[in-house]
Amino acid sequence: MKQFDEYEFEHGQSTRFQRFQDLMPFRVREILLVSSLYDSFILSEDGSFYESLLSEYLGLGLTHMPQITRVSNGSEAVALATKPNQFDLIITSLRAGDMHARELTRRIKRVGSDTPVVLLTYDNRELNELVDSGGVTEFDKVFIWQGDFRVFLAIIKFVEDRKNIEPDTQLVGVQTIILIEDNVKFYSSYLPLIYTAVLEHTTELISEGVNPAHRLLRMRARPKIILCSTYEEAWEYFEKYHSSILGVISDIEFPRNGVLDKKAGFAFARQVKKSHADIAVLLQSRDVSAKVEAEAIGAQFLQKGSAVLLHELRRFMVHHFGFGDFIFRLRDGTVVGRASDLRSLEDQIYVVPDESLEYHGERNDFSIWLKARTEFLLAHKLRPVRLSDFNSTAGLREHLISRLREHRREQHRGSIIDYDPDTFDESRSFARVGSGSLGGKARGLGFANSLINAYGLENRFKGVRISVPPSVILGADVYDQFVEENGLFDFAARSEDDDEITERFLEAQFPDMYVDVLNSFLYTFREPLSVRSSGLLEDSQFMPFAGIYDTVMIPNNHHDQEVRLQDLIEAIKRVYASTFFQPVKRYLKSTPYRLEEEKMAVVIQKLV
Repeated sequence: MKQFDEYEFEHGQSTRFQRFQDLMPFRVREILLVSSLYDSFILSEDGSFYESLLSEYLGLGLTHMPQITRVSNGSEAVALATKPNQFDLIITSLRAGDMHARELTRRIKRVGSDTPVVLLTYDNRELNELVDSGGVTEFDKVFIWQGDFRVFLAIIKFVEDRKNIEPDTQLVGVQTIILIEDNVKFYSSYLPLIYTAVLEHTTELISEGVNPAHRLLRMRARPKIILCSTYEEAWEYFEKYHSSILGVISDIEFPRNGVLDKKAGFAFARQVKKSHADIAVLLQSRDVSAKVEAEAIGAQFLQKGSAVLLHELRRFMVHHFGFGDFIFRLRDGTVVGRASDLRSLEDQIYVVPDESLEYHGERNDFSIWLKARTEFLLAHKLRPVRLSDFNSTAGLREHLISRLREHRREQHRGSIIDYDPDTFDESRSFARVGSGSLGGKARGLGFANSLINAYGLENRFKGVRISVPPSVILGADVYDQFVEENGLFDFAARSEDDDEITERFLEAQFPDMYVDVLNSFLYTFREPLSVRSSGLLEDSQFMPFAGIYDTVMIPNNHHDQEVRLQDLIEAIKRVYASTFFQPVKRYLKSTPYRLEEEKMAVVIQKLV
């Protein structure tokens, strides 16, 4: 089966976010909760269990909370669970009315169901009894309820990550964090906190997407967390996904070769570092003396009994998993720069001292940080790069800058991005301002732009460059705001004098928030511009409006920036006004549409 990097290089960056849509093919959408009435009361004793879980989902940017069906006896649960495709996850308490959870699980598995069954216990005593009797192996995992509703979030994500790790890793190289812990009580409180930290980090990242769709898809590319309880289980995952491992968080004492090994964590860390020295490893133990051996291996250490354990865990994930800003340091730890996104990373690489660049280059810190930000292709390109590959630090600096700049440009190719003056590429970007429809003309140009990039047509023919000129589209909501704020619609719809309509539109106030955007755009563009109509009905497949609305061309060459800005705003107003001209009104009478159904977007395009 192909790995993600082969696919990337064959098909190019333009397909990247299309394939992000295919991430997380398995979702927990329906949960069967099997619990006695008493256990159900424990779950919802404060009356806000479901509301709290929903609030957590929404707060972390998760778009779909599973439906939960609760039953209070095993017979009813078996009848429901054995129906095909009924549930994605079964969570059961130890005693479900008329049936023990082990018997419930056996009956469900007996009919060939592969639905994961997770046991949720409610106190240590019943958990210890189950462990002593050897009954935990019949369940896919065992958790303990300690009053934190987020354990349900952890259970759901635990099941989803197990199912999705293989397809998501192969598709785009989604990263994985391996958590090794055999203490049920500890991981039941620890795993929800790790998931919360990862999801909060991912939520912060979505602001860096090039448009709203890209930002939402970033959430699907968050790191997977794989909870393992034995050395062999963890190593199997590591060997299979070693090229996509973001880091390892491990206890020191856990089963190895079927027996409890007090040094298993050290052995695992050594093997990881031997395979990939740049993978971050965090070892944990209640024995603080284990810190010396952990650091000798090259791992970080946390004391399990620490009063600030969770704070230290979060700090580890920020510093070593690439969460948060990229902090440029010297070898002695002195901070010399900070980057929050790709653009600021590029800016900092220009100016940070050679020593800092060498330090981070040797440690592969750039690739780690990029992988945590779902920039898998760029991280893959940078990971094999070492300072020794260049004649000087200047060569490394130039290579990093060129890769980052190329990647940012590739992100914009073939996509309609949100306009940002800091990232807009005046040679090829196709960006939008505001929301609402792009209109027919802009939509057609955007489609042509995506085809040219998806199929590599730009330079396919020698001596000929095929491209859509760089463009900025004002969405139809800008038009709506302009017309509504100035009270223009009723007048323009009834007027039969095109000159009067034009005059009223030119006198109207253009929304201030968009004036600033247009002003920043003109700092980049000094070539002649074409201001083109893009009505909702324009360029319709069966009802063309070609030549009905105005296009205004402006030289855009005045030495005064304010004059150029006023020329551009006037051109936009003239296009808006043409929506109500008499030829348009007469033409609309021959169609099934009404004037009030038409909305006008505007394409501002470099004149070629």
